[in-house]
Amino acid sequence: MNKGSSEISLTKEASTFVDKFNYDQISNEALNISRRCILDGISVMIGGTEQDALSVMYKYIESTSGSPDSRLIGIKGKKFPAHLSALWHGLAGHAMDWDDTQLSYGPGRMYGLLTHPTVPPLSACISIGEMIGGVDGKQFLTAFNAGFEVECKIAEAINPDHYARGFHTSGTIGTFGSAVAAAKMLDFNEEQIAMTIGIASSMASGIRANFGTMTKPLHVGRSSENGVTAALLVKNGFTADVNSLDGKWGYLAIAGPGADLDHVLGKFGNPLTIENPGVSIKPYPCGVLTHPSMDALKYLMEEEKIQFKDIQEIKLYAAQNILGPIRYQFANTELEGKFCMHFLLSAIAIAGKAGKAEFTNAFVRKKEVQEMQKKITTIQDSEIESMGFDKIRSKIELITNNGTKHTRWADENYRGGPLNPLSNIDLEEKFNDASFGQISDQQKADFLEKLWNIEQLDNACSILDPFCE
Repeated sequence: MNKGSSEISLTKEASTFVDKFNYDQISNEALNISRRCILDGISVMIGGTEQDALSVMYKYIESTSGSPDSRLIGIKGKKFPAHLSALWHGLAGHAMDWDDTQLSYGPGRMYGLLTHPTVPPLSACISIGEMIGGVDGKQFLTAFNAGFEVECKIAEAINPDHYARGFHTSGTIGTFGSAVAAAKMLDFNEEQIAMTIGIASSMASGIRANFGTMTKPLHVGRSSENGVTAALLVKNGFTADVNSLDGKWGYLAIAGPGADLDHVLGKFGNPLTIENPGVSIKPYPCGVLTHPSMDALKYLMEEEKIQFKDIQEIKLYAAQNILGPIRYQFANTELEGKFCMHFLLSAIAIAGKAGKAEFTNAFVRKKEVQEMQKKITTIQDSEIESMGFDKIRSKIELITNNGTKHTRWADENYRGGPLNPLSNIDLEEKFNDASFGQISDQQKADFLEKLWNIEQLDNACSILDPFCE
């Protein structure tokens, strides 16, 4: 059952918000964060194009036929149908698991386990913007924020059992972010927006059984594609239920099960989620719940001047909110490594970092990495469990070969979160890492200048030029 008034439709409230939403309602702070999220989103997209999954996907996309609507980041001089452009960018954006993460503010919500909010609406804005011949920066930002907001509010409302039962929220709820962004780009009225959400409700999917495989990022690819497809169907006269999120047969009841509507009703844009509680931008290309533990080990080793050859054992004490989603005990591939705490801590221990170079099959399979994984133990700690899931809490215990024990708690105000955000320079360095070897230094500089002033552009999609021409 949905908690909240049965007379109020969440679908209608979302559709009304999107219909009336305009650029002037985006605060300066939200605009600043939007630029940062778009920079980060394009960074992880261009980095993701080098992943094996994208090679497979390109063979599929190239084998199809259709109108030459939209360019693909990382592919020079070609255009493809808009829905396939969205599929490409969604897959690329999540292929490295390096995209940003929504924060939760509600009671009973598990901090950090909602959705990756930027890639689906950004993919929709790119593909539809290209299809219609370009839009100015203000329209692009407005549509992006509309999709981001609706995606995050639905993710916040839905019963947390949605994720606990095995749904992948970025695949399911991400569909609504893409759908709304596409609808706003196409200047739909309120009924058309509701219809778009209706079609998206029957397309939203993704299960956690596929974590650690190419299909995990495909969830975000399909959420991006399905949202765009829903909007294009409505554009051509397709119909759907205009209250598809609500009622006993609505998405929230079926997939939730249920939702706390009182938690979000009246709060669309009040404030925009992108501003409060904010968004985490990842320093590492893996699940955000693992990052504080990785940093704790990194800082401990730096401060104590410990080399990986000195390590006898590493113990991680954490609660099930961290250990539950980490499904692999040992990693043999980089895809498994993203969901393997033994590998993530091994990468930090051996390389002192975990970036693009470390998330490769070659690095994962190195003898010293495989040996280090055997020295790591994860322990579900009842004391940490009792503290609740409103923060990401963990403790590292490192024992050296001489028997010395070192302990460090992870910083609850973790790096990349809104209380300890990456700087703009950090984001540019992440972009440089992700795009290494793909474009020239001058192209990087030109892109960054446009990105930081995107609201002033006559054609926001021109920011893609260095990656597509």
